[in-house]
Amino acid sequence: MSGFDFSRAGFPADFLFGTATSSYQIEGHGFGKAGRTHWDDFAATPGNVVRAEDGARACDHYRHWAQDLDLIADAGLDIYRFSTSWARVMPEGRGAVNAEGLDFYDRLVDGMLARGLKPALTLYHWELPSPLADLGGWRNRDIADWFADYTQVLCKRLGDRIWSAAPINEPWCVGWLSHFMGQHAPGLRDIRAAARAMHHIGLAHGRAIQVMRDLNMSNLGAVCNFEYTLPLTDSAEDRAAAARYDGIYNRWFLGAMFKGAYPEDVLEGLGPHMPQGWQDDMDLIRQPLDWLGLNYYTCKRIAHAPGAWPNLSEHIGNLPQTQMGWEICPEGLHHFLHFARDNYTGDLPLYVTENGMANPDTPQVPDTARIDYLNRHIAQARRAITEGVPLKGYIIWSLMDNYEWSLGYEKRFGLVHVDFETLQRQPKASYHALRAALARN
Repeated sequence: MSGFDFSRAGFPADFLFGTATSSYQIEGHGFGKAGRTHWDDFAATPGNVVRAEDGARACDHYRHWAQDLDLIADAGLDIYRFSTSWARVMPEGRGAVNAEGLDFYDRLVDGMLARGLKPALTLYHWELPSPLADLGGWRNRDIADWFADYTQVLCKRLGDRIWSAAPINEPWCVGWLSHFMGQHAPGLRDIRAAARAMHHIGLAHGRAIQVMRDLNMSNLGAVCNFEYTLPLTDSAEDRAAAARYDGIYNRWFLGAMFKGAYPEDVLEGLGPHMPQGWQDDMDLIRQPLDWLGLNYYTCKRIAHAPGAWPNLSEHIGNLPQTQMGWEICPEGLHHFLHFARDNYTGDLPLYVTENGMANPDTPQVPDTARIDYLNRHIAQARRAITEGVPLKGYIIWSLMDNYEWSLGYEKRFGLVHVDFETLQRQPKASYHALRAALARN
């Protein structure tokens, strides 16, 4: 596959294309007086991250931001979805503001606007300030107010120039992956911690939306991740396990944000561990939203497993896989666009806010697998549009190779290759093909 088989003309006139990054993964957290985060702590703990790598240098976007914005603009993209670091803005998580950090984001947003890019802000992409982690982090109900204060500081400065904003990237990762499965910071495997985090994330989301509305910001949404859930076999036990997994992963946060209710099949397991009085918070979590963003990458085969709730095990099927070991299943994206519209969002605009693949490409080896992956997923997005789904944009993860969390710098998701020794950026075949596709009208 040498190029993309779509052009702008194949989409509605108002359809937008973009690319995404996140602060800790690209900026270089060791620069600009940023505070310590729980990802710094997690990475410094042996066994958590490949080669104990962290985001102290990353892609040094902190000093190369203008070049990186040029790459986005030169590709013909419309949206840049970026995140801000709480610890860069408020090094202790509360109280004192780091003027250097706010100034950086000020320059960054102005740089986007100068290049005709729409700034799509995410307030939190996983890097919690360590002093707040010391106080319990997402297990502590007070985090909703801490997050609201951070939102106030940041958005009072940037809000007048932001095209769209969402509070928290991929709540499932912040809650379940990090507090129940232990695979991301803070690395807990504790169902009580997970239940509290899963609830307080929604609370913080609601408070942040309130703050941004009070600042007269508009085009506010949520960004959730989804995994197409398939039972490993057709047995009743495997189907029930798959439904539980789907509830935890795909329905918990949507239920709270759009219906003010958690799914009953998940409350069977998490209910006994929820914070007291959680039911009283549901109206606050269910703030009116202007759009929903869907992050989609893969499917998962689920089987019944003996033992404690949720009684399930995860498996890989026989579809081709990405460098992450994730099966390539474009039909799942089509499923979730309908699933969200039919069950939660109705006529609200939808955006694919992340989709892409890790591939072991080099500057000498064209990333044709990435072109094929994106072609197949974009085809499913177009199919959903023709079926009446109000999909308004498609954002590719990621602009450039970066820090892939617990997997360090091995997994390359970028349209642009980064040499992590020299920091040289080199557009890949997928970047050039995308620019050509977007130029075809």
